[in-house]
Amino acid sequence: MTVTSRNEFHMHGTTILALRHRGRVVLAGDGQVSMNNTVIKHQARKVRRIYNDTILVGFAGATADAMNLSERLEGKLERYNGNLTRAAVELARDWRTDKMLRRLEALMIAADSQKLFLISGTGDVIEPDEGVIGIGSGATAAQAAAVALLHHSTLEPRAIAEAAMAIAATLCVYTNNQITIEELTDHAGPKTV
Repeated sequence: MTVTSRNEFHMHGTTILALRHRGRVVLAGDGQVSMNNTVIKHQARKVRRIYNDTILVGFAGATADAMNLSERLEGKLERYNGNLTRAAVELARDWRTDKMLRRLEALMIAADSQKLFLISGTGDVIEPDEGVIGIGSGATAAQAAAVALLHHSTLEPRAIAEAAMAIAATLCVYTNNQITIEELTDHAGPKTV
C-alpha cells in the first residue's frame, strides 16, 4: 500500500498474513517501515492482541489510521460482547459512511479462534475461502506461499506462516524478515508463543 502525504513522501510497506489451520489461527507481520526509498524502521509491530487477548489484528497502511481502527474495533467488540462478526460488520459500515473515517488509509485483518476477516474502508468484510488472507505490499507472495504450504506440506500453522513470510521478504522490497507472530487456538484463551 502506498500512502502519499502533502509533502509527497511515499510510505510503503507491510506484509500481513493470517491463516487458520489445524485448530489454530496465526497472524504474522513483518517489521519494515519505508519512506520513499529509505527504510526508517526494521522492527515495527504490526500485529497485536485486543479484547482481553482473544482477538488478533494486523494492519497495512498509515500507522495512526491503523491504531484508530484497532481502538474502534475494540469498542465494537465490547459493545457486541466479543462477537467478531458483528463488530467487523459495524466497523466496516461506520468506516464506509463516516466522513472522517473514510479518509483512513489502512486495511485490517481481524481474527478470533473461529473467524478470520479482512476489513476495508469500502465496507468489505471478507472471510477467505481457504482460511488464508494477506494484505500489504507483499501479500500476494505471502498468501500464495502459505496456500501452497497448506496443500503440499505437513508443517504446523506457525511454521507455514514463518516460511510464507520469509518467501515474501525475498520478493518484496518493502517487506523484511523481522516477523512478529501471534497465535490463537480453538481452545480457551490464547496460545503462548
